[in-house]
Amino acid sequence: MNQFAKFFSWLSRSQAGPFFALVAIVLFFACVDFIQGSGTFLSMNNIRIMMGPAALIAIPALGMTMIIISGGIDLSAGTALTLSGTVMAVTLNALPMTSDEPKFGSYVLGVLMLTVLVGSVCGLINSAIISLSKVVPFIITLGTMSIFLGIGQIVSSQATVTVGRDYRPGWLEMGYTGPVAEKYYLIPYIPTNAILAIVLAILLTAVLRYTVFGRNIYAIGSNESTARLCGINVTRTVLCVYCLAGVFVAIGGVAALANSKTMNPIEGQGKELEIIAAVVLGGGSLTGGRGSAIGTVIGAMIFVVISNGCTMWGISSTYTHIVIGCVIIVAVVLDQLRRRSLAAT
Repeated sequence: MNQFAKFFSWLSRSQAGPFFALVAIVLFFACVDFIQGSGTFLSMNNIRIMMGPAALIAIPALGMTMIIISGGIDLSAGTALTLSGTVMAVTLNALPMTSDEPKFGSYVLGVLMLTVLVGSVCGLINSAIISLSKVVPFIITLGTMSIFLGIGQIVSSQATVTVGRDYRPGWLEMGYTGPVAEKYYLIPYIPTNAILAIVLAILLTAVLRYTVFGRNIYAIGSNESTARLCGINVTRTVLCVYCLAGVFVAIGGVAALANSKTMNPIEGQGKELEIIAAVVLGGGSLTGGRGSAIGTVIGAMIFVVISNGCTMWGISSTYTHIVIGCVIIVAVVLDQLRRRSLAAT
C-alpha cells in the first residue's frame, strides 16, 4: 500500500500523470470498442481523425499554457482565433487574380504575416490593459472576448467567409483531415497540422526549460512578489507572454481555416473553454507556476479521445459534455490536493 501511495504521489508531482491518464482512457475505449465488436477505435483512420481536432485545440492552447503558467488567463483566445482566421480568409479572397505563381506566393506570405500580426495585437491589447489597469486578467479578457467577436463580425460582414478555390494556396489543403488531402501530408496518415502542433510544442518546451524568459514565466506564476524582488521585470515579461500567446492563437486560426476553408467569428465563442481545458487536463495549474507544452498536447488528445470515444459508444454530445466537464473538475481538484500536499511538506 505504501508503494502505491508513493507512486501516486510521484504522478501528482511529475508531468507523467496526464500521459498515464491518456493511456488509461485510450485503453478503456479500446476495450469497449473490442467488446462491441466494431474494432475501429484504434484504426489508423480513426487515429488520423482524432489527430486533426486535437491539433486545432493544442496549437492555441500552447499559447494559453504560457499565460496560465504565469498566473494569468485569457478568455478571449477563442474569438481572437476566429478573428485572425477571418482576417486571413477575407484577405485571401481580396487578392488580385494572377497567373504568376511566385507573385501569388508573395501575396500569401503577406497574408500570413498580417494574420500573425492580428493575433499578436490581440495579445498586446490584453496585456496592456491588464498592466495599466491592474485588474485581474479574467475580467479584462472577458471584455476583450466580446470586442474581438464584434470586430470579427465587422470584418466578415456578419457572415461566414469561404475562401474561394482559386484563392487557396496548395499548402492550405494540408490542414484538412480527409483522404483527398493525403497527397499533401508530410507523413502518411498524419495531418500536417498535427505535425505543426508537435513541432511548436517542442520549441515551446525548449523555451520554457532552457531560457531565462521561460524560467521567469514560472517564477512569476509561482510568486509574483518574489519574482519582482529577484529583479524580474514582471510587466515586460507578461507583455511578451500575451503577445507570444497571440501568435499561437493566430497560427491556430490559420490551422482552423486550413481545416474547414470557412471562417465565422461566432464560432470562436466557447473555443476558449476547450483551450483552457487542454492546459488543465495536461497538468497545468490555474493558480500558476505549473504546466508544460507537451502536457498541453496530451491534454488536447484527452479531450478529443473522450469526445471521439463517446461518439463511437453511441453517447450523444449532450452527455459527452457532461463527461468532459466531470473529467476537468477531477483534474482541478487533484491539482488543488497536490498543492495542499506540497504546502504541508
